[in-house]
Amino acid sequence: MSRYRPPQPRGSKFITPQGAARLKHELDHLWRVLRPQVTQAVQEAAAQGDRSENAEYIYGKRQLREIDRRVRFLRQRLEGMVVVDAPPAQRSRVFFGAWVTLEDEAGEEVEYRIVGPDEFDAAPGYISMDSPLGRALMRKALDDEVKVELPGGVKTYVVVGVRYEESQP
Repeated sequence: MSRYRPPQPRGSKFITPQGAARLKHELDHLWRVLRPQVTQAVQEAAAQGDRSENAEYIYGKRQLREIDRRVRFLRQRLEGMVVVDAPPAQRSRVFFGAWVTLEDEAGEEVEYRIVGPDEFDAAPGYISMDSPLGRALMRKALDDEVKVELPGGVKTYVVVGVRYEESQP
């Protein structure tokens, strides 16, 4: 049994202004608040003497590694991001940032917002543009039928609404 894990495919580089602000806030909090606190705790634990059996020291070093890994990831991710703050010219079609209302075969309606892979877990109703449903919805217009392959079979939706939020200056 090998530990090899194939590299994950890179997600799309698009992000909403709100998502970019959230990631920048997380980076700032980790770097300016959390990391100095953990560093201070590690220094205090190291001053107690034997580090090999010092749980506070070992745990603090592990926390620092996790913080540093997340900071590296956020810096690399934010570096190549494209912030999409204007709606597309064709507002009747589904593109990045759209709120899409779908109706399934049973007549139930559900609304999703198409966002980047770094922000789909931030709020209910957000789906990634890289998800199967997100990819199937791209460039669809009102009354278009969308078929999505799910583990339980194929699910069919009809696009009944498309809207875009105006960005606040």
